[in-house]
Amino acid sequence: MDAEGFDPIAAPTSIVLILGTLPSQESLRRREYYAHPRNGFWPIMEAIVGIPAKSAYEERVRKLTDAGIALWDVCAAAYRPGSLDLAIRRGSEVPNDFGAFLRAHPQLKLICFNGAKAAELFRKHVKLDTPMRYCDLPSTSPANARVPFREKVALWSVIRRECET
Repeated sequence: MDAEGFDPIAAPTSIVLILGTLPSQESLRRREYYAHPRNGFWPIMEAIVGIPAKSAYEERVRKLTDAGIALWDVCAAAYRPGSLDLAIRRGSEVPNDFGAFLRAHPQLKLICFNGAKAAELFRKHVKLDTPMRYCDLPSTSPANARVPFREKVALWSVIRRECET
């Protein structure tokens, strides 16, 4: 099944960009980033920047951009049956236009990868002219149960520290 990603969520003041691979089937159905009820993304955002995970999606997005955080995915599209990153068919990935995104957001200081597959695909498909700092983070996917929530929060707290500087 072909999957197409979402437009980025970003403000002119965004200083951190969080990249996933491609929206899950539930996210695509609901047209919301990290919509699967067991995905840890929004609970982690609640823990590190105080955005209530149970608030309305529009409110979470507004508070995320107010905190200086942008969201997007590495892939604009790819062939992937189901929702697992491991199911993305190699060679079907179409990366988003990060050059244009970074030109529109020159204040961006840090790109964080939500999981190893996002980092792998970005490094494979994206070559930037702009020097950038990167941070590989454990996936918030419910499929990544080997890293406990508390440890994920501790690792993801790099975002809070970046936004506070």
